Amino acid sequence: MDLFIKTQKNLEEIAASHIADFLGNVKVVTKPNGFLGIILVDGVDDKYSAAESISENIPEVEYAYPIEAEVKSILEEIVNTSVKVAKERIAENESFAVKTTRRGRHDFSSVDVNIRAGALIKGSIGADVDLTNPDKIVYIEILGDKTYIMVEKGSEEFKKRKHGKKPILEFLRRVSIIQIPYTGPLNAVYTMGVRIGRAIQTFEINELVVSPKEKISADEIDMFIKGLFEGIKSRYEVQRRAYGREVYRVPVYIQDLYQLVRERRNEYLISTSTRGHVIGRIANIIDEAIYSDRRISILIGAREGLPTGVLRFSRGVLDLSPGVTISTDCACVAALIAFITHIEEKTQENGK
Repeated sequence: MDLFIKTQKNLEEIAASHIADFLGNVKVVTKPNGFLGIILVDGVDDKYSAAESISENIPEVEYAYPIEAEVKSILEEIVNTSVKVAKERIAENESFAVKTTRRGRHDFSSVDVNIRAGALIKGSIGADVDLTNPDKIVYIEILGDKTYIMVEKGSEEFKKRKHGKKPILEFLRRVSIIQIPYTGPLNAVYTMGVRIGRAIQTFEINELVVSPKEKISADEIDMFIKGLFEGIKSRYEVQRRAYGREVYRVPVYIQDLYQLVRERRNEYLISTSTRGHVIGRIANIIDEAIYSDRRISILIGAREGLPTGVLRFSRGVLDLSPGVTISTDCACVAALIAFITHIEEKTQENGK
């Protein structure tokens, strides 16, 4: 298939008729597998030009996307193909977001896809995740046993946004990332610091707390902090030039991990660990934290992960990607994507 098209429900046949007249000798499929509001088009000479022309000339069409890849609806295939597509369409100096819509029954959720794909794309390309104003958006549309992957400019998504949506920044301002410092060769420590710094500044969270769990070399912590500040600064400068609003610069603090856990034990401590649960299993805890208007502390390990005692004191323990160990620099991004996707899904379900 060449084009993935969305319409209002019950307008599929009308839109399809106009599309067929406009494009000529093409194959048009309406409501594939019974999914309303969807049209697929095949046999287009220039899918990019066709998508643009359809958007400009057929008002019954809401969105028209050129399809970059079509795969079976198997999580690994979706994620791996998304990375391949992203490598071709997203540059290292561009920011991106992943948006998944799942229709039908599967043994994974759209949150699972967003987390896995987002983390692997970031790790593979080195591009920053930006859920509020991305340069590019990777759309993953799952229709039963088939999945379609597209990439669009973020500016196009901005034009389509509905007014009245609560900005996600209100939630992010309540989030603290608690990061165990990365250790090892000093050049690797610095690089990891830069990557984490850029990532947390992208989301403009409330604060980053560097929390050693034991004695650590002064050289290593110094290099890690320097990397964090460099990463925050570089991303902050880009945001200041690009955003039409005031940008929040994320502050950095240092506090012993166990003292922090004691201090915040009555707040919402959410730890990340392969020993935890997928977000759906602890959705009640996540919802309680999100709608409480209180500070949420997300704890991220490094190398060995978080101590068992810390997990025990947490309100919830989240496994960001079952069966896959996410790298230290991608963990905070994956966690924030999980929360944000969960919020968006809940908002759609509740019609808020």
